Amino acid sequence: MPKNEPFDPELVRELAKLVTETDLTEIEVEKGDLRIRVVRRIEPVHVQVAAPAPALAVAAPVAAALPVAGPGAVGERAKAGAGHPGAVPSPMVGTAYRRPSPDAKAFVDIGSQVAAGEKLLLIEAMKTFNEIVAPRAGTVTAIFFEDGQPVEFGEPLLVIE
Repeated sequence: MPKNEPFDPELVRELAKLVTETDLTEIEVEKGDLRIRVVRRIEPVHVQVAAPAPALAVAAPVAAALPVAGPGAVGERAKAGAGHPGAVPSPMVGTAYRRPSPDAKAFVDIGSQVAAGEKLLLIEAMKTFNEIVAPRAGTVTAIFFEDGQPVEFGEPLLVIE
């Protein structure tokens, strides 16, 4: 590398290629006084969940069918909510968060009125926070996960009636 050139552009290209090929978000190389950091910006994915087909049978009230507290209650409530026509399923595997930061207010609570397209929660997958939005307007009648809990694809997250 010539003395008058501060860095090797070919090295930067190779690092950028490496970041893209390996799905890394950043890489940093340091040699002597030279330090090169390549960062790839990843925009959050806005996931729209399609509304499930309407049920032919009348569902029992959610509050009566779902336990409210106790160990394992969240898992039991999720199982009970799986067949509910207003259930919002997880579109991916990841960690679900009810709030944007630990000290912030939750996006929604039971009883919250939501509009179609309103942010309900975040799911972190591969260090990317994905916004999950309401597929329809209504009232949140049940929430099946705790803040920071891992969720599976298709697992019911909450119910909007």
